[in-house]
Amino acid sequence: MVDPRVQAYLDQQHLSADVQHVVALTGDASDRRYFRVHFADRASIVLALHAGPIDVDTLPFVSVARLLRAIPLPVPAILHASNELGVLGLDDLGDVTLQAHLGVASRAEHAALYRQAVEFIATLQRRGAELESPEYPPYGSSFDIEKLTWELEFFVKHYLLAYRGLSLSEASREALQGEWASIAGELASEPRVLCHRDYHSRNLMLHRGSLYIIDFQDARMGPDTYDLVSLLRDSYVDLTPSQVDELIAYFLAVTRGPAHRLTDDATRFRRRFEVMALQRNLKALGTFGYQTTTRGNPVYIQYMPRTLSYVKGTLGRDPRFGKLHDLLAGWVAELQ
Repeated sequence: MVDPRVQAYLDQQHLSADVQHVVALTGDASDRRYFRVHFADRASIVLALHAGPIDVDTLPFVSVARLLRAIPLPVPAILHASNELGVLGLDDLGDVTLQAHLGVASRAEHAALYRQAVEFIATLQRRGAELESPEYPPYGSSFDIEKLTWELEFFVKHYLLAYRGLSLSEASREALQGEWASIAGELASEPRVLCHRDYHSRNLMLHRGSLYIIDFQDARMGPDTYDLVSLLRDSYVDLTPSQVDELIAYFLAVTRGPAHRLTDDATRFRRRFEVMALQRNLKALGTFGYQTTTRGNPVYIQYMPRTLSYVKGTLGRDPRFGKLHDLLAGWVAELQ
């Protein structure tokens, strides 16, 4: 069913006379709804409907879009908006995400697209530092100890307790909290760069042969490994170990110079990458559990096995995670 605000918005923008039809689009994990509007004599647009009224001047999506365009990075243009209706009118980038396109891409195209995605991260970090200003919301929030720990506790609440149905003893909770403190403390101590926050194959659109970035409204400051982890330890697609190694090396070459990949710094970067991957993948499992048990949206269950595999691999590769591995493997058979 089409939300009545769609028609009200089209009337308000004097677009109704040219409309051919309106199609509801599959939403994301937020409470926003999306509709594609087809016209007879102009390009289609996408309407993003928020849960209630908005203030375009302070809306994070709009502010971050302005920042990303200044960098510049390719993002959908904001065409018009209605505060009272809670609607944004956006460029229509089509339906082809990077995730969807990989199924038909040649090996060479696959490699080229991922290199472009890595280059976007490097540009975001470099230009993000140059454009830092309180004018943009991402510079006022960060992955600090509190945020990182909250996300790990989100995993406990929504994956272990709600989705898996576990009941943890007080001693087990305290043991986990000790592990979380170590992980969050290490990650929060790293120098911070501008991060997209959810940079994976479903938030990169392929439009007219080029990648575009979407779903960037939660951008914030965080470790330089964060977006690279999101891309290379992606719950939605498989990358081979050699592909991951090559793309990490490419990131280091782009951001630090070709020789960097051969230094001890590269080894330290990989260690930091793995810690970030563990935190990020545990948070993803929490999100999938939340979507399933709280929002009644089971579509994310299919992405749990791949994410669990990432967690198992990270825990197994680094002996300092031995205690955490033993704890989680005792509750989650897939991690044994």
